[in-house]
Amino acid sequence: MLFFYGIGNGVLLKILFQNPTHKLIIVFERELEILWHVLHFLDFSKELTSKRLCFFDTKKLDNDQFNEICERLNIFARIYHLEFMSAFYTNFKEDFARVDEAMREFFDKSTLRYGNDIEDCLMGLSNFVHNLPKMLTNPSLKTLKKAYKKCHQNAIIVSTGPSLSKQLPLLKQYASKAVIFAADSAYPILAKHGIKPDFVFMVERTDFTAEFFNNDFKEFDAGVLFILAAVVHPRALELLEKNHRPYIIVPRNYDFAYYCDFKEYGYATDSVSVAHMAFELAKDLEFENIIFIGQDLAFDEEGNSHPKDYLHKADYESGTKAIQTLAYGGKGLVKTHEFWLIFKHMLELLIIEASKKGIKIYNATEGGARIQGAIEKPFKQCCEEFLSKELSKPLPPLQNASCNKQDEWLLKAFAKVLKAVKKCEAVEKDLEYLFANLNYENLDNEALRNLSFELDNLKEKLLNSRPLLEVLRPSLHSFELKFMQIFVIKPQNEEQKREKILALIRLYLWWLDISLNSIKKEKMTLQNHIKPLKLELKKRNFLEKITKWQEKAAKI
Repeated sequence: MLFFYGIGNGVLLKILFQNPTHKLIIVFERELEILWHVLHFLDFSKELTSKRLCFFDTKKLDNDQFNEICERLNIFARIYHLEFMSAFYTNFKEDFARVDEAMREFFDKSTLRYGNDIEDCLMGLSNFVHNLPKMLTNPSLKTLKKAYKKCHQNAIIVSTGPSLSKQLPLLKQYASKAVIFAADSAYPILAKHGIKPDFVFMVERTDFTAEFFNNDFKEFDAGVLFILAAVVHPRALELLEKNHRPYIIVPRNYDFAYYCDFKEYGYATDSVSVAHMAFELAKDLEFENIIFIGQDLAFDEEGNSHPKDYLHKADYESGTKAIQTLAYGGKGLVKTHEFWLIFKHMLELLIIEASKKGIKIYNATEGGARIQGAIEKPFKQCCEEFLSKELSKPLPPLQNASCNKQDEWLLKAFAKVLKAVKKCEAVEKDLEYLFANLNYENLDNEALRNLSFELDNLKEKLLNSRPLLEVLRPSLHSFELKFMQIFVIKPQNEEQKREKILALIRLYLWWLDISLNSIKKEKMTLQNHIKPLKLELKKRNFLEKITKWQEKAAKI
């Protein structure tokens, strides 16, 4: 992949495309008249239709487009280098610097999304396994969708940006005329102001967010359904049960959840935040109008990140490094931070998808960052235009699956976790043997080349093992970035060939060593957190079947 600033006369591009090594060339051009003339003299139709060539108008490139480019091309982040096509383009040094800086910045941000923290991954895995018995003995996401699909026309999604405070009086006035989806952090605020939501969402995995449920609102809780991602901290469930609040647990689209194979439950696929989880459900329930309030994704003029009633104080995230983005209304800029920008981009993709289905999405936040694709309309105007009819509330309660079905799912989950433990043990043994017996420094070039192929095959074999994939992903993206850096090197002689192969082998071994440690940690995590599942099965008099599955797993 090559990146150029300017098309020049186009001749160099034609020459470069004669080399099949060049799979993609990206050209940033600010003078469209030059591009127009070149495309009249030279035929690039083949390169454009095969998507080997992409042009971008630098005058129209904004942060969202830079983000989209870098998301799509993230694997090439480590080999990114922007070149002037010719000396003529040095006349546009400022624009060149702007494009180059933005590309580097957004490549860094897109890499952040892949994550590199195995401990964070293991926390999610431990919470998921710990929560399995609660998940399987409560209603499912599919049950919810079937019960509430097209239940009403209008939904309001309440987030806790700093602008929320000004919208609360109007929300209270119209609360009975729309289905209200609330973030976990919004629930105590809404309760304080006497505004009852229909659904409350939680996705975060730490016990820190569980504190949003450390309260007792007595009869106010009646009729509110709590919808939690399966990776939330078990303390959140304890606090909900303590005050008899009904909840469902939804597996996210993580590898271990797919491995457990609970298709009957459904998956939350785009839940990078509570707002995304709420919007995804509102979209699937086919509301005609979805209205966002409190979705600032930016700091307010006083530098606050949240409303004044926020549990952890209004300036909770105010110490985060700020960057600028386009403001609500399209006039001026507001301060945000890199994770909010990621949330904004993901939300915009969901809005595009929902809009294709005829759903109208309104951003009635009246502050914060502009969310592309959402119709900006004052909240008062949204209420007056759409919310005229009193709704029948609360929504009818969901029914649990039959006891027989619950038993079947619990036993299946137990067997899956045991099988995953045995898989961890087998791979751990194989990798330890590999490291104990590998001596490659004195091999000739052909033997080194064969070894690199064997290590690549081993890597692919590991990545095809579903129960392991979740703990392998945090280091995988970093491996791919480093691999691409080495892979594009063109050796000029045998010695350079040897150095390239050695570099690749060392990289494979680096990743396999990290993978071995990750798999060891996964095994311990699964062994420690299978206990609640075991206790639930014993409570249901399945001691004999537990023993049978353990004996069967021991033979794998």
